[in-house]
Order: sequence, then structure tokens, then C-alpha cells
Amino acid sequence: MKETAQMPIRTVKNPPSAGRKERSGSPARLWWGLLYAVLILYAVITFLPFVWAVSTSLKTLQEVSHRPTALIPDQPTLEAYRLIFSRTDLFLRWFFNSAVVTATVVILGLLFNSMAGYALARIPFFGQRFWFWFVLASLMVPGQVLIVPKYLIIRDLGGVNTYWGLFLPSLVNATWVFMMRQFFLNFPRELEEAAELDGLNRLQTFFRIVLPLAKPALAAQAMFLFIGSWNEFMWPLVIATEQTMYTLPVGLTAFRSEYYTFWNVVMAASMLFTLPSLILFISFRRYFMEGITLGGLKE
Repeated sequence: MKETAQMPIRTVKNPPSAGRKERSGSPARLWWGLLYAVLILYAVITFLPFVWAVSTSLKTLQEVSHRPTALIPDQPTLEAYRLIFSRTDLFLRWFFNSAVVTATVVILGLLFNSMAGYALARIPFFGQRFWFWFVLASLMVPGQVLIVPKYLIIRDLGGVNTYWGLFLPSLVNATWVFMMRQFFLNFPRELEEAAELDGLNRLQTFFRIVLPLAKPALAAQAMFLFIGSWNEFMWPLVIATEQTMYTLPVGLTAFRSEYYTFWNVVMAASMLFTLPSLILFISFRRYFMEGITLGGLKE
């Protein structure tokens, strides 16, 4: 038998493109590293004031005076929180006012904004296009410009120092009317047609079929309505002239003017005011991004 000739083994070198990819990947990793470093630094800078506020609320007045910038209190205490609930009877009233106004704005705002958006998206009526552009145009008007006209209207209706005067102007929000319209434009018509074949009218279809399937949009809307109403300062400041009708943002301003040197008490009150929004944001933070991109721009 003839011996089989052995083929010479040649080592396959890396293709020339591999080196270029490695070299091109290094600057990309460097830029990503710098970007993450900048974002982390920005997050730390943004978070430091909140940490300082929490720390200050747990300090004694003497420690606040001698070590105002310390982030860790030497002897943490809840004395500032006890002072708020023991000596400030109005604080609980302000909290109650904010809760009533915010709950009303969220519940009725979800209903009215969703109904208006559904009508603009699905129900043909005379002037539909005009009212849609009217809603868009209202988004371009700064809210500060409307404060005086709103105040004059509410005053003439007798709404000064009343709960309905506090929440009535916020029950319809042009931003969320537009957003809900965009969402309903993408809603499958087949589901509504099937409901119509089953004998449901337009109103029954909206409440039984459309709204239950719009939970992501409603949840995102509820988050933003809550944050906006809970933090609202300008309108309650204008319409509420008695301390018993103040909401928390306005009440904390008066509270700070009374305890302007007791920064531990001021920070404790601020933490109590921030707590509901913080809990809500942590629980439903994913809906904020959904709310920003909600509905697209389908026309």
C-alpha cells in the first residue's frame, strides 16, 4: 500500500477584519464607559439633596445648627415628626385636603379624559376635526396665562375656599385627552364590532370592552394625574384664602414661614409630603415610560 501523503497543515490566521473590529470596539467601549460615568455622577448629584433632607429631618435642632451639611446624624431622632403632629393641627387638615382633591382629580380625570379621547378617535360628529385641533392648540397655551380667567370664573360661581373650586379646573387635561385619542386610534375595531353584534350600544362597549383593555394607558394617566395634582401649588394658592382649605404644598409654605429656623421640622414636613408620591413612583415606575410613548402619532 502506498503511504498516504500527508497534507501540510496550515494555520488559519484571523481575518483582517477581526483586528479592525477589535480596534473599533475599544473606542466604543470607552465612550460607553464615559457615558455611564457621567450618568452615575448625575444620579448621585441629583440624589444628594434628597438624602440631605432625610438626614436633616432626623437631626436635632442643635445638630442642624452645628453640622448642617452632615449626611449622617449623630443621634437620629423622630422629634421633628412628633412636633409636626403634636403642635401643628392644620397639617392633618392640609393632608386631608390634598388627598380629597387628588383622589377626585384622578378618578374623574380618568373618566372624562378617556371619554373625550374615545369620542375624538371613534365617534364621528360635526366639527370633530376642529375640536381635535382645538385640543392641540390648547396644549400650546401656558397654564399661567389661564390662572386669572379661571379664578374669575370660579369666583363668580362661588367656588373660592371650596373643594370643588380646587379640583374643578383640573378634571379635564388636554394632554391626556390627546394621548387617549392616540391610544384609541390603535385600538382594534374588531372588538368593538363584535360587541355591537352582541347587542351592546356605544356606551356599554366603552365601559365593558374598551376601558378594561386600556388598563396600561389608564395606569400611566393615573400616575401623572396623581403627581400633578398632589404637587400643584399655584392654583390652590390662588383659590384658597383660608388656612383650613390649604393643600399640602401651600400649607408647607406657611409652615416654613412659621418655623423658618427649625430646618429639621421643615424637612420632616417635606418628607411626609413626598412619601405618597415616592411610594407610587416606586410601585408603578414602569408606567411612566409607557405614558411618554403612549399611542404614537397615528393619524
